[in-house]
Amino acid sequence: MINLKSPQEIKKIATAGRILAKVLKAVVKEAKIGTQLSQLNKLAYQLTKKEGAQPAFLGYQPDGASRSFGASICASVNEIVVHGFPSDYKLQSGDVLKIDFGIEYQGFFADAAVTIGIGNISKEAKHLIKTTQLALKKAVKQARPGKTLGDIGWIIQKTAEDRGLKIIKSLTGHGVGLKLHEEPTIYNFGEKGKGVELKPGMVLAIEPMLAVATEKIIQRPDESWATADGSLSAHFEHTIVITERGAKVLTKL
Repeated sequence: MINLKSPQEIKKIATAGRILAKVLKAVVKEAKIGTQLSQLNKLAYQLTKKEGAQPAFLGYQPDGASRSFGASICASVNEIVVHGFPSDYKLQSGDVLKIDFGIEYQGFFADAAVTIGIGNISKEAKHLIKTTQLALKKAVKQARPGKTLGDIGWIIQKTAEDRGLKIIKSLTGHGVGLKLHEEPTIYNFGEKGKGVELKPGMVLAIEPMLAVATEKIIQRPDESWATADGSLSAHFEHTIVITERGAKVLTKL
């Protein structure tokens, strides 16, 4: 069942989104050569608590996971697509870092992710990051009343394939707001005009995940997901609300 949010609920989710964006922007600023992933995690936790919010990932157990997640952010480097644990690994020049972050504020949730290059990154990495970010931008433009989830998936797929990149088809976006993960499932591929029709009041986490050379992923012992061939991956995500006029981004950095 897809929950259409009331104006009052949307205001609360929007507040959560603003806090998330503020914290994530500060964390991204600190992500540089020599920074430990664990330092970024600590900063995210401290800033979130300072804002009177809670890190939504901390202690959360996703479907299919054998244990709850033990950190405030997911920090995924290079071939790791999502759910990377923020270890003591020190960032190096050339790394592609994905930071996925969710917060809870007064019982309402927002979720977002960004990908950044550390130091001097390859042309391949720049192309990957730029394309994944563009796919999210185009998907948000599709998210308006009368369009469908298939339209969102279609534009993400087209953007990736037109630029020679692969979609991680087995990882998806989702509804969000009253819980961290809600219906519907939002695939990063699809057919125009197919699937659930978008309506005002829907709050969605759209999150294209692309890779350089493969759509296949493997789960590692720490329960992160990585490209099967070790190729680079990228991930961008926004929480949006569908309004009569189109999509409004609630997690804009």
